[in-house]
Amino acid sequence: MAEATAKETRATAVRNQMRQDILAGRLKPGQRLMSPDLCARYDASVGVTREALTWLEGQGLVRAHARQGHIVTPLSRKDLEDLTLTRTVIEPIVLRLSIEHRDIEWESNVVAAHYTMTRTYKLLHEEKADDAEGADNLEKWSAAHANFHDALFRGCPVQRLMAIARKLSEEASLYRRWSDSLVASRDVMAEHLALMDAAVAGDVDLASRLLTDHIARTATGLITYTDGD
Repeated sequence: MAEATAKETRATAVRNQMRQDILAGRLKPGQRLMSPDLCARYDASVGVTREALTWLEGQGLVRAHARQGHIVTPLSRKDLEDLTLTRTVIEPIVLRLSIEHRDIEWESNVVAAHYTMTRTYKLLHEEKADDAEGADNLEKWSAAHANFHDALFRGCPVQRLMAIARKLSEEASLYRRWSDSLVASRDVMAEHLALMDAAVAGDVDLASRLLTDHIARTATGLITYTDGD
């Protein structure tokens, strides 16, 4: 019983580490995942790494390939461009309506969400964090980032538009996380600060333009990692 529990614990640890390596860009989109390399990298058996790959495939992070075994899910240029275009049409409208219907509670929530996101970003980039803590900080940053964008939209009175915006945000989450990891020249926190300031100030035109630019930069930075399909 103890041996089975230890094996299960090890399998969970390996799959979680592989997931973090993918989301952090250490295993890049389209990269071939060779069994001997994975076994050596994670100090794990073939069975454990195969189990991890199956789980990651279910998460949409790994794809089975007829001639290459498994690969990290590639980025599709067409999907990225379609999603980006849709987001730049819908999300600025939702933000505009949210700002136009803002109140003190909305403003407080936006400022608080931005503060939390800023703190988690700093934690994420602290060099003293070990692998486990770094993985935890990455999850916290991703959640705080999503919550900030959602807080910006919560003042929108049109619930169907809100639902669409949230669905688009979910679809963009993997692209967003890869952008954080793979696009080094971007000052993403400066973008978020400017967006918050414009929204809280009630400048709907500036906030809408900043959001559009923010979304577009994610796509632009990832284009070189797409598979061209």
